[in-house]
Amino acid sequence: MSVAPGHSFPPPSPAPLSPAPVPPGISGRGRTAGAALGVSAVLTGLMAGLFWGFDISVMPGLAASDDHTFVTAMQNINTAIENPAFGLVLAGALLAPAAAAVLQFRLRRRAVVTWTVAALACYCLTLLLTMAVEVPLNEELAAAGDPGTIRDLAAVRGDFESTWVAVNILRTLTCTAALAFLTRALVLHGRGGPSPPD
Repeated sequence: MSVAPGHSFPPPSPAPLSPAPVPPGISGRGRTAGAALGVSAVLTGLMAGLFWGFDISVMPGLAASDDHTFVTAMQNINTAIENPAFGLVLAGALLAPAAAAVLQFRLRRRAVVTWTVAALACYCLTLLLTMAVEVPLNEELAAAGDPGTIRDLAAVRGDFESTWVAVNILRTLTCTAALAFLTRALVLHGRGGPSPPD
């Protein structure tokens, strides 16, 4: 094939670059770490929703009740909530973020680890409020006995209600903060980041 004087063939276009190979196991670990964050957010959200439900409906509703109804209802609620489903969510909301933080650390995603650990700290504070304040109050209320035989229901209610309600609001705040931090961690995880070397 002849070429006119002063003209030349255009240079060949460069071959498309193939994507860099992904080290084996990285994508799988990333999916596992993301799933752990997702489970953490769901479980923490369930706990925050439980506390919020008490804040906006259960306790305001009981506040309008007489002393006998209040004490009876709270004793029954405290008994009913001790079930496997609640225990699973309560413990899972602690263990899942801990596992997620470890997995993200292994992926070298420091920002995700930071937000996950912050969420874990908030949830630990939630558990501390529960174990140090709410559980003892529940136990004292149960120890008061049958509401029908309690001589001073107003005193029993007074020793319980205001403190329990105030601390439950704090639990709602700390647990909701944990959920917000986990949401941020999920967003950062979705953007990807460092993973090599193995």
